[in-house]
Amino acid sequence: MNNVKILAIVGMSGSGKSVVVDALTEKGYPKVYFGGMIYKEMEKRGIKRTEDGESEKKFREEIREKEGKDWVVNQVIAETKDLISAGQKRIILDGVYSWTEYKILKHEFPTNLTFVAIVVDKKLRYARVAKRPDRAFDTQAIRERDRSEIENLEKGGPIAAADHYILNNGSIDEIKTRLDEILKEIEF
Repeated sequence: MNNVKILAIVGMSGSGKSVVVDALTEKGYPKVYFGGMIYKEMEKRGIKRTEDGESEKKFREEIREKEGKDWVVNQVIAETKDLISAGQKRIILDGVYSWTEYKILKHEFPTNLTFVAIVVDKKLRYARVAKRPDRAFDTQAIRERDRSEIENLEKGGPIAAADHYILNNGSIDEIKTRLDEILKEIEF
């Protein structure tokens, strides 16, 4: 597993994680989506996803409370190992949420894992989230989501401890240029 590299993308809602992940998947790298584990399990249990994201938020917090804070990350690790067994050498982890997940991933893949945090000025992030064609939130809703993710899911830790940062206050081209610089630096 010495030649396997895993890139974990972290950031608050609306920071630009999807832009970065899409740029990476366009390069042919497979991704493992943390939120996808939640969606799969909701579907398996017959829980409908609501447009406002409340059912997802509630389920995300409940499953971590009932099954353990490591439930999602254990699903991600299993899928990542399946990709490695299938011969993948470069893998993207999309959306690490908690400090617990960060620590477990660092333990599981100590020499293979690099964290990249996408950050953006809060006012700009809120404006972008409000304009989203899907999953748009007003200022009050995004503030509540931020509070919930920071307090209930410990989301600030992985962002603070990231190995690299991309400031996403500019254009998509600027974010992709910074991403390419990081990929070159870490020989991804």
